[in-house]
Amino acid sequence: MATRRELIEAVGERYRRSDRSGKRQILDELLKLTGYHRKHAIRVLCTEAQTSKARPGPPRRYTDEVRAALITLWEAADRICGKRLKAVIPTLLESMTRYGHLSLSDGLRERLLGISAATIDRLLADVREQAFGGQRKRAGGVGNAIRRAVPVRTFADWHDPPPGYLEIDLVEHCGGVKIDGDFVHSLVMTDIAIGWTECLAMPFRNHAFVIEHVERVRAALPFPLRGLDSDNDTAFMNEAVFDFCKATGIELTRSRPYKKNDQAWVEQKNGSIVRRLVGYGKLRGLADTEALASLYRVSRLYINYFQPSFKLKSKTRHGARVTKRYEAPLTPLERVLRSPSVPEATKLALREQFRSLDPVDLLRRMREAQRRIAACTATEVAAADATLERDVTMDDFLAGLATAWQGGEVRPTHRRKATVAHDWRTRPDPFEHTWPKIQQWLETEPAITAKQLQNRLIVMAPEMYSGAQLRTLQRRVAAWRSNRARELVTKILGEPAAMEAGAATQRQPPSQNNPEVTTTPE
Repeated sequence: MATRRELIEAVGERYRRSDRSGKRQILDELLKLTGYHRKHAIRVLCTEAQTSKARPGPPRRYTDEVRAALITLWEAADRICGKRLKAVIPTLLESMTRYGHLSLSDGLRERLLGISAATIDRLLADVREQAFGGQRKRAGGVGNAIRRAVPVRTFADWHDPPPGYLEIDLVEHCGGVKIDGDFVHSLVMTDIAIGWTECLAMPFRNHAFVIEHVERVRAALPFPLRGLDSDNDTAFMNEAVFDFCKATGIELTRSRPYKKNDQAWVEQKNGSIVRRLVGYGKLRGLADTEALASLYRVSRLYINYFQPSFKLKSKTRHGARVTKRYEAPLTPLERVLRSPSVPEATKLALREQFRSLDPVDLLRRMREAQRRIAACTATEVAAADATLERDVTMDDFLAGLATAWQGGEVRPTHRRKATVAHDWRTRPDPFEHTWPKIQQWLETEPAITAKQLQNRLIVMAPEMYSGAQLRTLQRRVAAWRSNRARELVTKILGEPAAMEAGAATQRQPPSQNNPEVTTTPE
């Protein structure tokens, strides 16, 4: 078949250029060689030029160049999902181009702006793959006057409020199960309407820090603070916080006890922001508080200006099935700019601040702050990596965005600490003093069992070995026999080698230079 194809390719061009008599002669020759029907041969010679080439398909739109630029944008957006990344791509392209971090052609920029969320997830699938449990009853009841005075607000009681109503919660950085002592806390505040989130560090749980941080956030918010919704923690449900909210005109509400869904917005931010940034390490003291505060000072700008988030649009229940629909992902800044209740002067100031921010530089500073936090939480020498003490320059950080996914986890607060192999005993050896005697018995009686050895030990020292562990003795005997067998095999395999070497010396042929070697004729 290959020979016929080569023949047709060789004579096809000549056939199409020939006149009528020339074509007849070529056809006659081809029919003799191939056995084709005359009509089929004419068809093949006339159409071979079109069918021999591969059928043209649509051009590939998203090339490796698009994928490389998309990886850089994904890393600059702190590895968010495809739907959120699509929403922030225009902002990142404009900011990174303005600061000289990206230089893209017009065609490549158009393809990145027109890419869909599904295509983003498909192009980054292998990149993501390489790069990535009851309730406790309260000891005391809710019976104090402050809790009774604060009204309860559930998840379904908000009814689309204007910006300014914030849910607040505390996250304790105790490194897992809390044993004792005061640990650093994060005060998380998120707006119900637009998702604006503020995180602040507290050296320990106290209502004085809560009031101080609420005042700072109140002055920094781009909209007036209208209300606070908290859980039933004593850091919020106390007279000082109650009087502060009453004096400043802030509406104070609380959730139901043990109903975390009443504070679904802030609980979601506890995981997607606090734990994603800080991790689950242990932080304690003023130095760790300052390291955490430095991270939050940078991350608040990155999260509120460059991180799109979803907002629930509707939720319908059909029996046991719940269908949720979300609005298009937007950054908190975009929702503030679209809100009619925010003054135009505030929107203008926010736009000016947005123009002055570099998202890549903010991400680099966040990584440096995370390195300091990782150094604070490191408790083992092996975890004190040298990379925690050096700052990465902007050029190095930008160059590593395209390949950071190959190294896996990029956040210093989430890297696994090196483990030390456990090679020491945790319990005393019950056969430490009698092991030489046991070895002597094993040497003289190789077939003796561990059970028989234990019976001899009980007879010899009943007060010491009446409760000895048989399984421990069996493991010790098995290990001794394994080592002994290895020694014997090594000894046995070593002797034939020496014997063969000596035999080879004896079988050397007679040499003229060796007068002592003589030959005897057969």
